[in-house]
Amino acid sequence: MADDMKDIYQLYKATENFVGVYLMRTPQLMILNPQIVHDILVNDFKHFEDNDVGKLIDRAKDPLIAQNPFILMGEEWRQQRSLLSPALTNSKLKVAYHIMQNVCEDLIQFVEQTDSLHPLNGKDLALRFTAESLSDCILGVKANSFSRSPLPITDNVRKFAENNTAFIVFSVMVGLCPGISNFYKAKFFPLDCETFFMDLMNKAYNLRTQDTTNRGDILNYLLEVKHLHKLPEVNMYSHTMTFLIDGLDTTATVIAHCLLMLAFEHECQEKLYEEIMEAAQGNGKLSFEKLNSLPYLDACVHETLRIYPPGLWATKCCTKPYKLPYKNGKFLSIRKGETILIPIYAIHHDPCYYVEPEKFNPERFLLPQASVRLYKNKGQFLGFGDGPRLCLGMNLALMQCKGALSALVKNFAIKPNAKTKSFYKLDAKCFLALHHGGVWLDFQKR
Repeated sequence: MADDMKDIYQLYKATENFVGVYLMRTPQLMILNPQIVHDILVNDFKHFEDNDVGKLIDRAKDPLIAQNPFILMGEEWRQQRSLLSPALTNSKLKVAYHIMQNVCEDLIQFVEQTDSLHPLNGKDLALRFTAESLSDCILGVKANSFSRSPLPITDNVRKFAENNTAFIVFSVMVGLCPGISNFYKAKFFPLDCETFFMDLMNKAYNLRTQDTTNRGDILNYLLEVKHLHKLPEVNMYSHTMTFLIDGLDTTATVIAHCLLMLAFEHECQEKLYEEIMEAAQGNGKLSFEKLNSLPYLDACVHETLRIYPPGLWATKCCTKPYKLPYKNGKFLSIRKGETILIPIYAIHHDPCYYVEPEKFNPERFLLPQASVRLYKNKGQFLGFGDGPRLCLGMNLALMQCKGALSALVKNFAIKPNAKTKSFYKLDAKCFLALHHGGVWLDFQKR
């Protein structure tokens, strides 16, 4: 679908600011002008406050995502986002990073113990890391993701993120007959998957309530919120799941693809290695402050987000009548309830904004006239969205990505395995961005 959107975008962007498209039989308006995208997400946000995906979710059927700000609408979205935002302050992220450094050591040990004759699946490796770091940083529970008997967190993530056949069929049905969603909504979380996460979070909460130590971490904050607002258990599970859902598969996708591109671009990998080694302390570790001040590492992550953004497109629901400008100066009226579509992947691969868009070139974000902020302000970079509904867990995700990448690059020379396809192409079977044919890598100890 992202490739189809890209084709339509390229055909019409020179002559139109937007064009009508169909997702199955559902009419939507695709925005082709990045500046209008920026206006919709930021300047004129009050006209497009809601994400359209919320229409597909029955919150009664899916308690684990019932409080997730991504699907909530209107005033309820504001309330829940303001409730969760303090969980991701710099001080709490610093505590999480201290925990994550131990996970990075487990990651390195896992790679060292893997048979060098067999390639590693980069996405699987990254999922092990995000599952371990999030379960430890958020739940205070060891997932044992790098052992032979891990908690099946990654398996359950795949059940709803990659192999969710029932919800995919429902989405197709809604695309063919849009009215279906008015009287029926399918369950997003498979029942066994929901039971697993409910049990896991229940055990984590019980363990923490028995521990009187104030760790100052995310779970402690969530427990404080629970007591302060007298929230029911199921709401707390949903809030906790917000961090787990938003950070497991998407962050793993970015880590895997960045490793892939660094493997193909040896000079970029060596430049990153030199930056990391120069910043490392006497014990070889990067402090939280140093990790967040490495410009080339930051550029590598954002360039990966540009080439393979986990969310390939976004849909917004009009919440207040709006007028979109044609290129000839006239206007099209958008009514409340109508949907607009933002082709993120297509914009990120537009040669008018990014020279040689298919090439991994982190330096493009280091030029004085081309920082990430400048691209965002023009609506040309949407790796985390933008505006008031910018990804809530952005800083946590960036910390995870940078932590894993710096640990791996510092310890290993990363090379593409012969199984890995050398051109950047999307896997058509996956909902999130995934390199066609998979990410297969060889790790050579430095």
